[in-house]
Amino acid sequence: MFTTFSGSTRRPRQVNLSGRKTHAFGSPGTGAGSQAALDRAQQDRAQRQRERETLKAVNKLQRIWRGYLARQRVAGLLRSEWDAVEGSSTAHHPAVPYTSEAEAVSQLKRLLRFASIRCEADLQRIRHSGLRQMETVQSLGFPSSGPWPLTYIRLEKMVLAALERWSKLNAPPWNQYDDFLSILRFLADRTPAETSHNARQYYRTLALIISELWSGSGGDDGTAKSPDILEVVLETVISPLTKVTGYTLNAYEAFGYIVLTLPILSSDSRLSQKVRESLADPINYKLLASALATLFKDSGLLSLPVLADTSNRLRLLASFIYFHRYAHNFNTPEAYSVHKDFVAVVSLLLNSLPVSIIDVQDDSDQSEDPQASEATNEFVMEQVLSLVNQEGIGNLLSSSTQSSEASEDEKVEEARQLANYALALLRFFPRRGDEIRMWLYMGPQIQASSKNSAAIRYFWEASKTLSVFSTIFNDSRAAIDLLRSKPTSTDILSEGAPSGTSIQQGLWQFARQEAQRKEAVADEWRVILVFLELYTFVLKVTDDEEFFSWGDDVFSSQVRKNALPLPDVTKLTTFLKNLGFTLYFNAADITASEEREPTTTNFGLFGPRGPEPQAQKQVAEPSMGGVPGLTLEYVKGIVTGLLRMIYERDSRRKFLPPDHWLSPFDMASFIPAVVAEEESRHKIEEENAEDMDEEEEAEETPQLIGTGRTQQQRRLERMQRQQRKASRRRYLQAVAPRLEILQNMPFFIPFTTRVQIFREFVSLDMAKRRGSADPEAWRWRVMQRPDAGQTFEKHAARIRREHEFDDAFNQFYPLGAGLKEPIQITFVDQFDANEAGIDGGGVTKEFLTSVTSRAFMPTDDIDMFIENDQHLLYPNPTAVEEAKEAFRQSGLRDNSVEFRLHVNEVLKRYEFLGRIIGKCLYEGILVDVNFAPFFLRKWALTGGTGSATNETGYRPTLNDLRDLDEGLYQGLHKLKNYDGDVEDFSLNFTVTDTIVVDHSTEPKKTKAVTRELRTEGSNISVTNQNRLVYISYMAGHRLQRQPYQQTASFLRGLSSMIEPSWLSMFNQSELQTLVSGTSSSIDIEDLRRSTIYGGTYVIGDDGLEHPTVQLFWKIMKGLSDGERRAVLKFVTSTPRAPLLGFGTLNPRFSIRDAGSDQERLPSTSTCVNLLKLPMYSTEAVLKEKLLYSVFSGAGFDLS
Repeated sequence: MFTTFSGSTRRPRQVNLSGRKTHAFGSPGTGAGSQAALDRAQQDRAQRQRERETLKAVNKLQRIWRGYLARQRVAGLLRSEWDAVEGSSTAHHPAVPYTSEAEAVSQLKRLLRFASIRCEADLQRIRHSGLRQMETVQSLGFPSSGPWPLTYIRLEKMVLAALERWSKLNAPPWNQYDDFLSILRFLADRTPAETSHNARQYYRTLALIISELWSGSGGDDGTAKSPDILEVVLETVISPLTKVTGYTLNAYEAFGYIVLTLPILSSDSRLSQKVRESLADPINYKLLASALATLFKDSGLLSLPVLADTSNRLRLLASFIYFHRYAHNFNTPEAYSVHKDFVAVVSLLLNSLPVSIIDVQDDSDQSEDPQASEATNEFVMEQVLSLVNQEGIGNLLSSSTQSSEASEDEKVEEARQLANYALALLRFFPRRGDEIRMWLYMGPQIQASSKNSAAIRYFWEASKTLSVFSTIFNDSRAAIDLLRSKPTSTDILSEGAPSGTSIQQGLWQFARQEAQRKEAVADEWRVILVFLELYTFVLKVTDDEEFFSWGDDVFSSQVRKNALPLPDVTKLTTFLKNLGFTLYFNAADITASEEREPTTTNFGLFGPRGPEPQAQKQVAEPSMGGVPGLTLEYVKGIVTGLLRMIYERDSRRKFLPPDHWLSPFDMASFIPAVVAEEESRHKIEEENAEDMDEEEEAEETPQLIGTGRTQQQRRLERMQRQQRKASRRRYLQAVAPRLEILQNMPFFIPFTTRVQIFREFVSLDMAKRRGSADPEAWRWRVMQRPDAGQTFEKHAARIRREHEFDDAFNQFYPLGAGLKEPIQITFVDQFDANEAGIDGGGVTKEFLTSVTSRAFMPTDDIDMFIENDQHLLYPNPTAVEEAKEAFRQSGLRDNSVEFRLHVNEVLKRYEFLGRIIGKCLYEGILVDVNFAPFFLRKWALTGGTGSATNETGYRPTLNDLRDLDEGLYQGLHKLKNYDGDVEDFSLNFTVTDTIVVDHSTEPKKTKAVTRELRTEGSNISVTNQNRLVYISYMAGHRLQRQPYQQTASFLRGLSSMIEPSWLSMFNQSELQTLVSGTSSSIDIEDLRRSTIYGGTYVIGDDGLEHPTVQLFWKIMKGLSDGERRAVLKFVTSTPRAPLLGFGTLNPRFSIRDAGSDQERLPSTSTCVNLLKLPMYSTEAVLKEKLLYSVFSGAGFDLS
């Protein structure tokens, strides 16, 4: 049975109060059972709640008012009692001492119970009482013990509140300040510990008064609004700092971040100088440094609101440095730079500032913070620049822990502090980077003990123990998280402060721990980066002998003592390989946090926040690894540069294990993947070029034209273009990681693989420009165009023998990058008659080899290239200066248009020669030209806008100088290792260049030109301390600055033919192989397999070679390698084989018959690599005739 059956068949009534339909066809009810009933109930409930709140508010107001009236009555009674004792006219009565200590304390307590700073009469009572207290103490002389400290501090807080209130008024009552400040100073003297404990309010109030006085002085006339008051204020400021108590450091903390950030202390005015001296004289600079170091370490630099302003941090830095310099009479920087707390505070402040705030390196770099720019004045610049000095930096490691009893944690922490300081200096003063590195590397001028650690060894030992180093050493992918931009400790902590609940307190504690962990990672990065900076500098001035002969014996030079043992270098390269691989291959993952920043920065620790102003995001600096100002490009540059330097050492003299440099890539799939990435890069560059064109058009538009809306639209479009460019750059990092590896760390890939990739890149470019790699296909395509005649005319030239370069320059220079297309060459003899030639699409090979031979041939005039002692070519460093001198002798003035045109013509010739070498590389034609290694190093590192130029800029080294001038190298090497006083040589920071002014005399007439290697270099002597910088500057001048114009022009021409990013895949020896072929022994079997036969020598159906051809190969096998090279040069004009074998020689090596005359000599057509070999009958005759022709100097012959 149904349990719900009641015995009645009547349907029970259903009441629905929800207002919803009971079935599909019903309608919502009305009246008491509808939604209206619920609404009325809710309204009634809300009305009752409002009535309860109103009643509660009324009761509270009545309670407050009754309390107020009661307090006023009590205060009135107390006021009457106090007035009865003091007298009714306290403002005009002189202050007389109380008769007893009990009366004094009783009256003061009574005053504190009723006095209000908002009542003018009470303020007069406070003044009168304070003055009487001063007189009483002077008269009775009782100590401030018992009830006095608590009473005094209450009065002090009341005085501070009154002063603070007055300072915020538009017209403060200056006539009352003097007495109140005197009272405040009296109270501070009586209760130094309590005042120091209340230092924040104390110095905040005094800072307001000083600022008000400063704002009324005009800032530059040397006088304050009230000089007497300013003097009293300064005495009041100093009072808590001169008495040592348990809270003295609190006073120094507040003084540091409140008073030292005031504009008056960092101004250039006479008044500011007076204020600085008044404060600096009694200050204990060690306590100030200790207090600030502890505060910043425990709370974080930016946790204090006043230091959130960049200009305030800059003022604090300048004043802090000034106080330390003042304490040492401005002439002993080494005395305070070794102070650990000074180093900690300065490094923290420097690292928190944007580099652009100190505009010392480039006038065009303006600070993005206008307030910070205003704070940067002569005084601030002087203080910050004083950090860059030899004594201070050289003695930085003097305070390092040398005791063996110190724990590893203590040593690492100390290394972190020193690294913070050193890296901050390198970051702020990049132009003086070499000096900073050298001073740190050299150490103290006077070695007090042999126990002093060498900087290289010190930071290396510290780096090896760091978790960042060991983590990346073992796992390259771990570098992704360690390198990602991280918020600073202040950024994390400022996400939200704890509100009191246990959960929030727990989250806050977690945030602090996370911030400290990330700060520790940032400090470890700084230690590693300082070591890498120093080691890079040392390698620049270390030759191979010193590098490989490291040691600590008593006869070792300082360079050898600083050199790392080779096992340590192996460990370092493993770390750098893993780090470098991740920097390029996983760049998109590293920068992912930056891309997500706009969507994540609006969420705090405890919930969402409002959007931040756009301007604040623009000021923020990058922070790779949590290090402020550290960019991905900087890390790439230092890692890649150092890896290349070590790789070059290993290339010259193997000391690393086999296959140490190779990456785990699958080479079979690597080549097509890189080619696809190169195509993507081309597309992105084309899009960037379109945006650049739009930007140039926008810049040409007058800015005053258009309404504000129009100008805003232009700014919006410019921002969108910049965003698209940044987006494409990030996209390229994501889609072309192999290309990044290949261009920046090519030694990860086998050389032969890179050559194949290079040829693939060239083929892609040919297909894009010509439609295919076949010259005839291009000519056919051009013939279909209406301007075919003009195009063929531009790509055709008549070349005179012995004038090959001049004729080529005059006819082909206007082509620019169009020289990549097939060219038509006609040689003419001395009678202006066309030479007969085998035209396989133009005698291009003969043309290129002839032009290069003529360009590099010595002449009786100004040579474009000259040879070193090893007969290797490099640009004549004095060519431009000699040309200018010749133009002056011809009557041209330096500033005339004709003079500049002639100089530009010289540089154009260098540019064209670069295009010719690029054309050889582009067409795969080998030329017998050997360049100096230091010049080849520049090919991949400068002269273009490829992706590798920023990361791996050319760094002149002492080994490069050896390739330039062996005599100069030996002299500098002796100077570097000289045991005596270098000043005995009377050298200064100048260099003398010798310029030929008349090439017609014998010997050639020259003149000497003295140039300064640095500003005021003639007044700076070379000493034992700065000789490494002198060597570095000398190498930089000879290798980089002196030949800069010639080299830049040559490389500009080269880059117009070959992308610099393609050349960056090779080192100097590999580039030489690309130009002139491999220097390995000639493989006769490979040459035989790749040879093409013509005429009678064509191989028939039987597959057998002609007897004469068989004799030829038999003879070739029996020749020495030198004779084989001579034969190869006789046929192809170069003695070297192509790297990928003779199968890639263009045109292929060919042999055809030249008749059966036994007296006829073999001849060649080098333009098509053709050997015309008569059908000799005997081996002896063939060998005799062949070698005679090879070594007789026979030239171009088409018989």
